[in-house]
Order: sequence, then C-alpha cells, then structure tokens
Amino acid sequence: MHPAPSVIFFTVFSGLGFGFLAWLGFGIPNPQGWAAFPYYFVAFAMAVGGLIASTFHLGNPKNAIKAFSQWRTSWLSREAVMAVLSLTTMGAFAAANIFLNLSIPILGMIGAAMALITVYTTSMMYAQLKTVPRWNHWTTSALFVLLSLGGGAILAASSFGTILFIGLAALTQIRVWDAGDKRFAARGHTMETATGLGDIGKVRMYEAPHTGTNYLLTEMVYVVARKHAIKLRIIAFILAYVAPMVLAMTAAREFDMYIVALISHIIGLLAQRWLFFAEAEHVVGLYYGKR
Repeated sequence: MHPAPSVIFFTVFSGLGFGFLAWLGFGIPNPQGWAAFPYYFVAFAMAVGGLIASTFHLGNPKNAIKAFSQWRTSWLSREAVMAVLSLTTMGAFAAANIFLNLSIPILGMIGAAMALITVYTTSMMYAQLKTVPRWNHWTTSALFVLLSLGGGAILAASSFGTILFIGLAALTQIRVWDAGDKRFAARGHTMETATGLGDIGKVRMYEAPHTGTNYLLTEMVYVVARKHAIKLRIIAFILAYVAPMVLAMTAAREFDMYIVALISHIIGLLAQRWLFFAEAEHVVGLYYGKR
C-alpha cells in the first residue's frame, strides 16, 4: 500500500494524543487548575491534529462530514463518531479541571475508555481488510492500542507505564513482523485464485493491461526492497521501543529525558508506520504480477 504522509501522520499523532488523553482521564498525571492546561493542550493538539491530517488523504476533504453517517457498517465512520464522543467527554473533564479546579474521576475514566476505543476503531479500519493479509489479524489492533498507551505513558512521564506498554508493544511488534511476512502465502492467494482460472492450469501474465500506471498500482501495489525494509525495521525498533524503555528506566522523573524519549519514539514510530503501509501486500497486486 502507498505510505501516504497524511495517513502516517494521522495514525501516529492521533494515537499519541488519544493515548495521552486516556492517561489524563485515569488521573496519571493529575494536575489541577491552570497547571493542567499545557497537558490537555498537548493531548488535544495531537489528537485533533492527527484527525485533521487524515482528511488530506480524501479525494475531496469537504466530504469528511459524510464519514459520520455510515457508523453501522464502516469502521471509518465509527472512528469519526468515537473521536467526537471521546474528545467531547475529555473536553468537559478538562474544562472542569482547568476552569473550576474540579476533578470528576468517573467522567475522566469514561473519557479515557472512549479514547482507547477510538484508537481501536482506527486500527480496525486496517485489521478488517481480508484483501491485505498482513493487516487482517487481531495483533494489528493490539499493537495500535499498546503503542497509544505506551506513547501516552511517555507524555505522562510514567516510567512504569512506559516500560510496561512499550515493552508489550515491542513483543507484539516482533510477532506482527514475523507472522505478517508469512501471512500472504499462508492465505493461499495466487494468480490462479485471483483470476478464478486455477482449474485450467498455471496462470501467468502475458502482457500488462495498460501501458502506464494507474490508481491501483499507485495506491495498492507499493513494493519496498527487502534489504531496505530490514534496515528500517531495526531503526524503528531501536528508536520507537528500545530507546524509550532504556530512558524510562534511567530517567525516573527527569523531564528532559522524557523529551528525548518522546522525540525518539515519534521518529521510530514514523518509520514503523511507513513500513506498516509500504509492506502491506494488497491482493490486487496479483493481477499485475507484483506478488
């Protein structure tokens, strides 16, 4: 799949933002009054900024409002609805905290749960796709949620949360890469199944159906060299997982170290998310001899 910058930015920063909102909703950290404003500003800026970035991948961004109408059948629509609900709930929680110096724990916990559900709905936009075997597994959603919690823990300066959730995300990431590399072949997708001509014999492409590129080749048949993918995996794993955990183990509550951990995590996560899309093999590639 084509690794569009807008979608990469969306999944990375909305995940971090909603993850931080979840931690704030659970009371970690628990600043009061105007001291809480910077925390909520960062969380909302990341979450809303990521959501806005997602609209740039639409053919007509003005149609984004229509995403709310198909919540019964569309995970994208469910994400839009949950994003508004969670942002509204956490907005009320933040306003009470900042302007009234009033903490409402039950409202925060509801908002935190909604924030994590929003991240889950984002993941399901990809995990539901049987046409992309690498994504079509429960570990896709698990990784999205764990990374959201882990990134939120870094923003919350929680050593325990960072080590726990980034550590679990790292283990899940290894599983995702290892199993994902084998899943396309394991599903049995071939040119014979793609064309329905397997009963006749072995199928091969005699000639391309067009002389130039097209939308499917541009958006769904992205090929990344294996050696480059391995290098990027190593970079992503070290920066997104290893470095933040090491810094969390040594930083205690040193603010500067968490800034370094956050920068490292974001850079690594951008590389990880680029690979998430670039390595995703859509079955339509079979029609073009690309799989």
